[in-house]
Parts: sequence; structure tokens; C-alpha cells
Amino acid sequence: MSITWSAYKRARRRSRQAWAILGLAAVTIIAGLSWFFTTGQFNAAEPWVAGPSEAPVFDPAWMKPIRGAAPVAAAKATDALERLQVKGRAAKTDYARTAFGQAWADADRNGCDTRNDILRRDLSAVEFTEGSSCKVAAGSFHEPYTGVLVSFQRGQDTSAAVQIDHVVALADAWQKGAQQLTVQQRQMFANDPLNLIAADGPANVKKGAGDAATWLPANKNFRCHYVARQISVKAAYKLWVTQAEKDAMKGVLSSCPEQQTIYSAR
Repeated sequence: MSITWSAYKRARRRSRQAWAILGLAAVTIIAGLSWFFTTGQFNAAEPWVAGPSEAPVFDPAWMKPIRGAAPVAAAKATDALERLQVKGRAAKTDYARTAFGQAWADADRNGCDTRNDILRRDLSAVEFTEGSSCKVAAGSFHEPYTGVLVSFQRGQDTSAAVQIDHVVALADAWQKGAQQLTVQQRQMFANDPLNLIAADGPANVKKGAGDAATWLPANKNFRCHYVARQISVKAAYKLWVTQAEKDAMKGVLSSCPEQQTIYSAR
């Protein structure tokens, strides 16, 4: 009888342990499902995660080439970075936008101003204003800095939603060598398609004149192209980088060591 009672107690203890394990597993499953449907599912589906990894540079169908101060050689971006000078920032006190010439001039003399050239290059399903083959009225694109699908509609209250970003900001360039460029070279710099990308307005405002050490696109898939493009622009116009900027660029390129410089056959 005592043996039977002992076996009964052991069976009850094992039963309680089994129910405890099942309860813990149920709590874990419920917590996992809760995370998936409230956070994980949507994080995995955020648009920028699958955003673009590169952006266009030149379309010979309607754009004419603008030559930088030096040609951009086809090379690994990491190698091109090592060839850039590393120096501190020059003073910004005498910086003015006018030092880079007229904003959105028709620098390539194709009959259209630079802003509309870049909108036409970067947007899909482009519509022009009535009677014009230059002025972009509407379009949409997979915006590279955020990765989301953005629509453009020309208008006093809507045009600013899509801005044309200088990949290397003019003020940043001024502090890192552009003061030594000629007026003509600075105007080319400000209108060079290599240095221009159609971008989400709020993201561009947030970037300001930041370099890679202070701002990078939220779309991580675009960062390798973005940094390589900055390096290419600085190589073309013989600009330098700060040590912090170089370190940030190397950090990005460490995830894509085969990333090439950005250039176009033209």
C-alpha cells in the first residue's frame, strides 16, 4: 500500500511539472504572437527596409554631360576614400549660396533647368505642365532616403514635398575645398547630376548641410550608394573629408567592401 501511495505522489508531482511547462510554453507563444502582430510584423514590412540601393546619375536622352574638376575613376569606393585628403573644416563665416552661381541654372544647356532635369530623371510616370517639355508637373518615385513611395505634384503647397538634394551639401563643400575652385567649377558642382538626388523634403531638411559623420539616410539599403556617391563627388571636385567623416564612411562601406565609385559613361 505504501509503495502505491508513493508512486501516486510521484505521478502527481510529474503532472504538476508538466502543466507548468505547458503553461510557460503557452505564455511564450502568446507573447511571440503579440510581438509579431503589434511590432515584429510591421517592422519587417516597413517600406524603407526594402528600399532602393542606388539612384540614377545621367540620362543621355535629354541630359548633357557636366565635367567635374577631375574625372571619377571606376574603383572601389574604399580605395577612392583613401585617396581623399583628410583635413579639418575651413571657416564658414564667408559662405554664401551665390558663391555656387545661380540656383538651378541650365548648366548643361539642354534648354531645361537643373531641378526639372533631376525630377525627370528620378521620377516615374512623369507629367509635364501644359505646353512645356521641361517643367515637371507630377510623378512618383521610390524615394531613396526613406525608401517609401512618394508622389510629386507641382504647386505652391506641394512642390516642397520633393526637393533636390546636393549629396555633398554646398556649405559642407565650401568648408572642405570648394573655396579654391573657380566660380565656374562651383556652378558645375551645384548643378552636376552626380551630386543631385530627388529626395523627400522633410528628410532633406533634416540632413541640412550634414556630412556622413552627422547624417545618413534612414534607408540603410541606400547608405552604401550614398556614401560612395559622396566620395565620388569629393574626388571629382578635389574636396577633402574630416577624420570623423572618413571614419563614418569606412563604417558604412565595411558592410559593402565591393561597393564601386559612382560615375556614368558619358
